[in-house]
Amino acid sequence: MSDPKKRALQIARIAKDKKALKVAVLDMRKVCNFCEYFVLASGSSLRQVNAVAGHIDEEMKKSGEKSLSAVPVNDESGWIVLDYSSVIVHLFHAPLREFYDLEHLWSDAGRVRIPAKALRSSKRPS
Repeated sequence: MSDPKKRALQIARIAKDKKALKVAVLDMRKVCNFCEYFVLASGSSLRQVNAVAGHIDEEMKKSGEKSLSAVPVNDESGWIVLDYSSVIVHLFHAPLREFYDLEHLWSDAGRVRIPAKALRSSKRPS
């Protein structure tokens, strides 16, 4: 997938499929030169943060996309970063997301509206 915006929205959907909280996509093109989009999401526990990271990694690999950063196993930091070159994914344990408040830090970045259909589960009924 070559379109960074589509990749960011795909990652947002994958995160929501794993019940990630407060999923947001920020357009970083006018405020930084190291990526085009941030995808931010939270988990209610460290276990959920790890599960969301693993799910994103697996699903993106199926699409031919591999993170430039390794997905940690049983990470206990509460903040996992996945680097898909033009899209950087930040997965937080909810209290850490509030503490670091990247949305405020990068407040000059525009928010990308996530279409409702992008948030529906991609899983087909069996």
